[in-house]
Amino acid sequence: MRQPSAKLPPAPTWMPTFCSVPTLFVLMLVGELVALVVVLAPQDSPREWLPHLGTTSVYVQWLVLLNAVVLCSLRVPLQRLPTLAGFFLAWLAAVTTTALASLVVCRIDQALAFGLTVPATETLRFVFANTAICALIAAAVLRYLFVLERWRERVHAAAKAQVDALQARIRPHFLFNSMNTIAGLIRARPADAERTVEDLAELFRAALGHGDVPGTLGEELDLVDRYLDIERLRLGDRLRTDIDVAALPRDLPLPRLLLQPLVENAVYHGIQPRPEGGTLSIRGTRDGGFVEIVFTNPLPANAGARRNGVALDNVRARIEYHFGARGELRIEPQAERFVVRVRLPEIAAR
Repeated sequence: MRQPSAKLPPAPTWMPTFCSVPTLFVLMLVGELVALVVVLAPQDSPREWLPHLGTTSVYVQWLVLLNAVVLCSLRVPLQRLPTLAGFFLAWLAAVTTTALASLVVCRIDQALAFGLTVPATETLRFVFANTAICALIAAAVLRYLFVLERWRERVHAAAKAQVDALQARIRPHFLFNSMNTIAGLIRARPADAERTVEDLAELFRAALGHGDVPGTLGEELDLVDRYLDIERLRLGDRLRTDIDVAALPRDLPLPRLLLQPLVENAVYHGIQPRPEGGTLSIRGTRDGGFVEIVFTNPLPANAGARRNGVALDNVRARIEYHFGARGELRIEPQAERFVVRVRLPEIAAR
C-alpha cells in the first residue's frame, strides 16, 4: 500500500519585497547617503554643493525607485531559484538597470543641452562610474536585506513554535476539564451526561477539525456558548451569564480557542469556588477599527489579584503572535471582580 507523502515545509524566503514601505525606506536612505558622498567628494569642476546635491538626489532616488520596481517584479521567479543563483541574478538586474538608465539619462540630457550630466565624450565614464557604484552598493544592500529577511524568518518560526506549544497545552487542559464534568454527571444525571458528550464532540469538531486554518469570531463565540452549556449542567444555577456581543463582527478572522480559555478561567477560578456561584459577564463593542471584549467574573473571598496566570499568559502570547502590537490582553483586578479586557484590530489574523 502506498504511503501518503509527508507534507514538505514551505521553502524559506530569502528575497525581500522591494515594493514594501520598510524596504523602500532603507533603499532611499542608502541612495541619499550615496548622493551626499558623491557631492562631497573632490571634483575637477567644483559646483555649488546645494544645487548639485538636489540634482544628484533626484537622479539617485529615481534610480533607486527604478531598481526597486524591477526587483519587485522579478521577486517571484528569482525566489524559485537557489539562493546563490537568485542573489546573483538580482544583483545583475540592479547593475544592468543602472547602466541602461544612466545611458538613457545621459543621452537625453545631451540632446536637450541641459548640462546636468557630462559631455558626449564623457558618456562611457559616466555610465561606468554609476554602474560600478551600483555594483558595490547593490551587493552590500542585497546582502543586508538577505540577512535581515532570514533573521525575521527565524524569529517568526520561533514565535510560531512557541504559540503551537501553548496551543497544545490549552487543548488537553480543556479536554480534561470537560471529561471531569461528564464524569460527575454519569451517575446522578446520565441523560445530561450523554447530551454533554454529544455537545463536547460537536465542540471539538468545531474547534480542532480545521488544522491551522483560522476560524471567525462568530465561531469562537458559538464555541463559548457550547462550553457554557456544558458548565451549566455541572454547576446548575450557580453559573449565571450576562452576554452582550451583538455589536461584534462575527466574520472577523480569529485563531481558534482564543476566547474559550478566558471563559474557562473565569468559571473555574471565579465562580466554581463560591458556594453561591456568580455571574459571568461578556461584553463586546467596536471602536475605531478595533473590537473589544470584556470578561468579568466575581472573585472568591480568598482569591488573590492574579489567578491561573498560565492560561492568561498563553492567550496573551497568541494574541501578540497573531495581531502584533495592535492586539492586547489587559487584566484589571478590582475589589470584588476580576476583569479581562481583550482588544483586537479588525484585520485578518496571521
